[in-house]
Parts: sequence; structure tokens; C-alpha cells
Amino acid sequence: MKIETIRHSLSHILATSVQELYPGVKFGIGPAIENGFYYDFDLKRSLAPSGLPKIEKKMKELIKKDIKFKKKIVSRKEAKKIFKKQPYKLELIDKLPGKEVTIYETGLFIDLCRGPHVKSTKEINADAFKLTKIAGAYWRGSEKNPMLTRIYGIAFKTKKEIDEHLKIEEEAEKRDHRKIGQRQELFLLHETAPGMPYWLPKGVIVYQELINFWRREHKKRGYQEVITPLLNKKGLYQTSGHWKHYKEHMFIAKTEEKETYGVKAMNCPNAMIIYKSKPRSYKELPLRFSDIDPIHRYERSGTLYGLFRVREFRQDDAHIFITEDQIKEEYKNILEIADYFYSIFNIEYSFRLGTRPEKFMGDIENWNKAEKKLKEILEESGKKYVILEGDGAFYGPKIDILMKDAIGREWQMGTIQLDFQMPKNFDLSYTDAKGRKKTPVTIHRVIYGALERFIGILLEHSNGSLPVWIAPLQVWVIPVGSDHRKYAQEVASQLEKEDLRVKAKIEAETVSKKIRAGEIQKIPYILVVGDKEMEKKSVRVRKRKRGDIGMVKLEKFINQIKKEIEEKK
Repeated sequence: MKIETIRHSLSHILATSVQELYPGVKFGIGPAIENGFYYDFDLKRSLAPSGLPKIEKKMKELIKKDIKFKKKIVSRKEAKKIFKKQPYKLELIDKLPGKEVTIYETGLFIDLCRGPHVKSTKEINADAFKLTKIAGAYWRGSEKNPMLTRIYGIAFKTKKEIDEHLKIEEEAEKRDHRKIGQRQELFLLHETAPGMPYWLPKGVIVYQELINFWRREHKKRGYQEVITPLLNKKGLYQTSGHWKHYKEHMFIAKTEEKETYGVKAMNCPNAMIIYKSKPRSYKELPLRFSDIDPIHRYERSGTLYGLFRVREFRQDDAHIFITEDQIKEEYKNILEIADYFYSIFNIEYSFRLGTRPEKFMGDIENWNKAEKKLKEILEESGKKYVILEGDGAFYGPKIDILMKDAIGREWQMGTIQLDFQMPKNFDLSYTDAKGRKKTPVTIHRVIYGALERFIGILLEHSNGSLPVWIAPLQVWVIPVGSDHRKYAQEVASQLEKEDLRVKAKIEAETVSKKIRAGEIQKIPYILVVGDKEMEKKSVRVRKRKRGDIGMVKLEKFINQIKKEIEEKK
């Protein structure tokens, strides 16, 4: 039995329980989701989290009753009779194709559903699910529609699996990047700009260090950085295909001159314009344009979440124009970059191939050719990968980079997309060795992904203990007493001359209190100085996670930390 089937069945049992406990409830939808399920309800009164145990208890009672899931196919007319008091179901029926619809009966509860489901509740382990939270959710995701009550649950096949999952969730709560960001004064979120983070001085250091590293490494590999307009006329996006396939995710602006503009939600159309700005020869290819401009995407307010789901962000973006016979070599180069970047952060990763989606642009022949190429590249890479059918971009298949963090969670980060379609839309060309006009192929790729999301995941992966080279403050210097303050400031001054980020903590507080504060702030190195250290021009070094490692000559410490930064340890 597939776990997704069990999870979907549990959503129906949840709805059955709510129907019994809260008569008159109106039902939305209840799908299986990653790790669990949810159901949306229109209740006559509000429901607090304290009500979840009562619902969960009722669900366990129903599971023990061995209730059958009965599938029926009925006419649209009959379905409308069955759901005559359920307005949300009636709306769904009107949008369904065909003359017949599928329903499922679970005891007294009837739902509009294609399934599949378990045959009976006896196939569900009553000890392997748990209701977790309540949230508000607009019907069909639109703020114009009523707000429904969404109840979430998690579910697995065994109690052991759910216990392990709950431990991970508990650890994830401790590592919440929003709490770390607030505690370490990295960023803030404000209601006046939903989904658009404010980066504070310390956070800007992290941000810029990641970008600087990206710039240096890509310059070595022949990438040329460009900056492109934030606002573009809708005609650009009509040509690229985004107006048809992506408009609902864009912010749209209109001027008094009755011009319609799109706020840039992706960089690829602008890269096409730059490529086309002059004639191109095969000798220029591969031509690699990189771009880290801010982009904006309209995410529903209910989906916004810290740095993980935002409306404004920057990607370490690049668009590479190549000939068809350069595809494999260029992908090999990109995969090498990805391996280097992820290894620096001690991150495990794998790949996922996304194939042609239902709504796509271009011809099937090119899609098949592109998918075949990517499968060959993945096989030759020797890396683990999975295939997710229908998950490609509308203009081409893609290889996503999936990272696994310190507590075993998987995140989709970078993506490398192969595009035969958009260059044709923009009528791009190059002259080959025989003087013939050819259409280039484009690779769209990001390695970090969105910088905001990458930083959020990095904060949780490291639990706030950022690598020394990107830590906002790398060293604190703490004097033992007032007589040692001058030396502490001299040490700090010497470190600053070496381009290290340092602070002398000369406030009138105890050494132990300052050390504790530094540990909370996850400062990589704390240097304590007293009489002995002054006398020997040394420092007593405390290293994050290791504690006191002894007295070291100041010059030696500087050489050690600079080497650590240089090697990105």
C-alpha cells in the first residue's frame, strides 16, 4: 500500500470526524501532501489548536470501526443532488470535464474524489498519524474567496517512522532560521513589505560574502556579469512565453501612458535581448552571461514563509548560449561548479530530472531530444538521481539539485534547465564555421538558487554556526579585567588591519557572561586576554564548539584564521 494512498484516506477520515463533531460544516478539498495530509473546512465557529486532540481521538475511533471506502461513479446531475448543501463541491463539479464524476463514501461522509483510497480503515495504523496544526487558507488560493480552516496532519506506515519524523520536527523547530536571524540580527520581516526581507548590517555581510565568492569563481570560468532592467514591457514576456505560462506569478504595473509592464520575475528574457544585440559567431560560444539582479514573484500571502518563500530575492543566475554539440561539456562544467560550491558547505546532494509538463512551449521532437541528453548526462555523472515526470520548466527539461541538511531534510536548491525553445522565439542565431545561420541552445542555471532561501537553509543546516569566512563577526576579544582593555583593543586593531571582522568586548561585564553571549551569537573565535597574554603578545583562544584550546601567539592565530578563511573550511 502506497503511503500517499494512506495519507489521502486519512484526509477523508479527518473530514468524517469533523462532520460528526461539527454538524453543518462545509467541505473544501483534502489532498495528500508531503509527509501527511490536510483538509479545508468552512466551520460555523472558529477552531483553536486545543481542539485537535478531540478530532484526532474521533479519527482513531473511526479507524478501529473498520469502515469501508466505497467508490461510486455518478452522473453530474446526481452529484449535484448529493452535494446540494456543499457549495464548494458544487463549484468543483461545474469545473470537472465529462458527464460523470467519481465519489467515495466513508461511513456517513461522502466526498467528490478520484481516489485511490485504502479498501478499509483497518489498513491504516492508528498510531502512525498525528494532527499537527490549524491554518487559514483562502478557497482555491484566492484572497477574493472565503477564508477556510485548514487542518494539517502527518502520517506514516509505522509508529517508528512517525516518532523519527517528530524528532526531526522538534530539532527543526530549534533550528528555525527566523529565530536565528532575529537572534543574530541578520534580517527582519515587516508587514509593510510582505515576503520582502530587510537585510540588516550583519546579514548584508553574509549576503555579500556569498555573492563575492560566486563572482570570483564564475569569473575564473568565463562568465560575464550583466545587469538588466527591473521593469519590462509585456511584449518581452509575450515573446519569451512567460506572459502565457507565468503571468499569474508576476507583479504587473501600468502607466498613465497605458503601457503594461511586468516587474522582472526571471532573467532569461533579458539575457536573450543581450545575446541578440549584435551578430554572433560560433567562435563566441559558449557565451556565458551571469546575473544577480533582484527579481520579484507574486506568491500568495498565505504561502510566504521566512526566507524560504519570498516575493523579492536574488538568484545566482546565468544563461549560457551554446551549440548542440557543446551541451554535454557545458553541463559537465556546471556540475563541477555545483560540486565545488556544495562541498564547501559540507552539503550532501543528489539530482532530480524534471520532464515535459502538461503545459509546455515548443515541439515534442526538441523536448524528447533535450530529455534524452539530460538522462545521458545524469547517467555519466555517476550521481544519484530520480525522475519527476511533468516537472520541467514550460520551455525545457531540467536537472534540479536536491540537498540534504544536517537533520536529514531534503531541499530543492539549484536548477540547470536545457532550452531549445526560447532562442527560437527570440529568433536568436549564430554563424557556424561554414557561414550558415544556426539557432543556439540556452542553458538556464542557478547553483545557490535564491540567495534568500539558500541563507535560510544554511542557517538551519548549521544551526546558526556559519563558516568563518561568511560569519558577520569572526572574532570577539574579551579582556579579563579593566587593566587589559587597552591590550584587547590593540589585538582587535591588529586583526582589523588583517581584514578580519572583529569586536573588542570591553563592556563592564564578567568574562563568563561575555563568553556565554558569544556562544549564543555563534562567534567562531573568542580571544580572552589577561596578564599572561599581554606579557607574551598572545591570546587565549576559544573556538566555537571546541571551547578553550589554549594560549597562542597573536601572529600565529592570525595566520591560522586567515588560512581557514582562504580555504573556506
